[in-house]
Amino acid sequence: MKTEKILFGVAYYDEYIPYDRIDKDMKMMKEAGINVIRIAESTWSTWEPQEGVFNFTHLHRMLDTSNKYGISVIIGTPTYAIPSWLAKKDDSILTTTHNGKNLYGPRQNMDITNKTYLKYAKRIIIKLLDEVKDAPNVIGYQIDNETKAYDTCSSSAQKLFINYLKEKYLNINEFNQEFGLNYWSNRIENWEDFPDIRGTINGSLDAEYKKFQRNLVTKFLAWQADIINKYKKENQFLTQNFDFGWHDYSFGLQPEVDHFQSSKCIDVTGCDIYHPAQSKLTGCEITACGNIARGTKRSNYLVLETEAQGNPQWLPYPNQLKLMAFSHIANGSNSVMYWHWHSIHNAIESYWKGVLSHDFSKNVTYKEISSIGNKFAQIGDKLKNLKKKNKIAIVADNASLTGLSEFPTETLKERSYNTFFRWVCDALYKLNFEYDVINTEPSLLYDYNLVIIPTLYCATEKYLNAINEYVKCGGNVIVTFKSGFSNEHLKIYHDTQPHIINEALGVKYDQFTYSDNVTIEYNSKVSETKEWLELVRCTTAKTLAYYNHKYWNEYSAISRNDYGTGHSLYLATYFSSEMLIDVISDFIDYIDFKDDISKLPTQCQYPIVVKQGINDYGKNIVYYLNYNDSTMQVKNIAGNGINLITTNSIKQNETFTLEPWGFAVVEY
Repeated sequence: MKTEKILFGVAYYDEYIPYDRIDKDMKMMKEAGINVIRIAESTWSTWEPQEGVFNFTHLHRMLDTSNKYGISVIIGTPTYAIPSWLAKKDDSILTTTHNGKNLYGPRQNMDITNKTYLKYAKRIIIKLLDEVKDAPNVIGYQIDNETKAYDTCSSSAQKLFINYLKEKYLNINEFNQEFGLNYWSNRIENWEDFPDIRGTINGSLDAEYKKFQRNLVTKFLAWQADIINKYKKENQFLTQNFDFGWHDYSFGLQPEVDHFQSSKCIDVTGCDIYHPAQSKLTGCEITACGNIARGTKRSNYLVLETEAQGNPQWLPYPNQLKLMAFSHIANGSNSVMYWHWHSIHNAIESYWKGVLSHDFSKNVTYKEISSIGNKFAQIGDKLKNLKKKNKIAIVADNASLTGLSEFPTETLKERSYNTFFRWVCDALYKLNFEYDVINTEPSLLYDYNLVIIPTLYCATEKYLNAINEYVKCGGNVIVTFKSGFSNEHLKIYHDTQPHIINEALGVKYDQFTYSDNVTIEYNSKVSETKEWLELVRCTTAKTLAYYNHKYWNEYSAISRNDYGTGHSLYLATYFSSEMLIDVISDFIDYIDFKDDISKLPTQCQYPIVVKQGINDYGKNIVYYLNYNDSTMQVKNIAGNGINLITTNSIKQNETFTLEPWGFAVVEY
């Protein structure tokens, strides 16, 4: 979705503030270049303190004051945190999970299939919409907040799951066979005998329930979208702030939501991206998570939440906030919005700090954000709606993520899939090859010259055949270990691994193990192997690296194959990121990757990050981002143009200076 300007904003909570300062806050926002606020998402008990008693005083204060200062508003539905009176009304609203019955207090503790919850959620949504529908500065609506099924294993959810299975399997014997339920006498002869899902030891059945839970999220969001769309005007948008797999910060694909399916009911994908700062700031999360968001609708997206000060260990160094903000826009976001405006004085997120500290002063963070906002106001028209034409894609797959959580590698456990997903994402990022993230829709393969497929543990035969055909017709793939291993229900294929795609890859194996002091050598560099090791033999492929090991040295660790008019690379083990960068770089050279987008970034590498696209005026925009605490000399590998940050002219091949955590934006 295109926007008229870059949305630069904050979440704002008038109901949390210890004294009345709303006019002062909005004035400070206006001075900082903030042009939008998100409100209302966490406030059900404020809007409806008692059943049927409504009080929207804070809401109208925020709407009226923001309008006074020309600040737009995104309204969030408050359904992810229920009031205490509702929890008492129906004991089954607080859901039961694998860990037992939920207690009141935390957010997102309810059963999103519960009829009582849905009844009252619909009522508060409609009441809220009635209050805001005529507000002139409301530009959009956000459904709920970081929605998931919250591992609901309630009786309601489990009944729905049984009905879901009945629709898929009219013959219960077919169900037993597909899921291997003869094992340990788990067979089910009558649907009425279906056991509590929480006790299953069957990975296939557990994975299917997790898929069902993701479907619950898709349906829940679509249900809210239908309500909001009856009120939404043509010039307003509908979004949702999806979050990501969390490894102490935003890391990769969200295991509890199918972003590609859930985003179908909204106009523009929104997301929340949080990441390390200070010496750990790399920009990798901004790119990997942002690319997932951009991939859901193959269009620009919105960053609805990111950190200002954030957690204590995230307090950014000077200039890092600017670098982060422009990195989001460089990646195709049309917004940068902070959680949140002011630091909270009570409760669990008191140390998750906003733009302002607890004293509300114009601190260092506020001043840096002001410089960002005012720069966006000056040049944002040339930066918004950046169009990407990437010719490399990485496949992301929820089913395989679940599969690797059921059957993980040696030590990574539930983090297995996203670790390997990020392994390839970050290698491309540091090589300055921009990429899209796609799902397993076969037709998407042909939009790209190179497709990287990390740990595609679960795959239909249709998709595996599509990979073969894509390579045969001139496509190029990089495939990692643990791919093509099982079908969509985690039923392991009963022939040579990897199933079907062994043709395009030119390899086969039937044994695997963990690494026990096994290394590999590539381009005179040596790396340890970790987590997983397949004993691969080449059929038609050429071995590029063998295992250095007394017993495994006859097996291939890295192999390359020519198939039809295309090429493939297979990685049979997990090794260092530094070596992976070399391996991918060499493969890109081998396939003679000639697309124009490769000509610029191959001349710069991390910590200088290059991103580019086409703006609304048809001009090329090239970002140079210095993810380094040292001053860097950089050559302008774009054409003759203007540095939009300094307004100075710049020539092709001209050398210029980037300060620590600095950046330049060239239009030509």
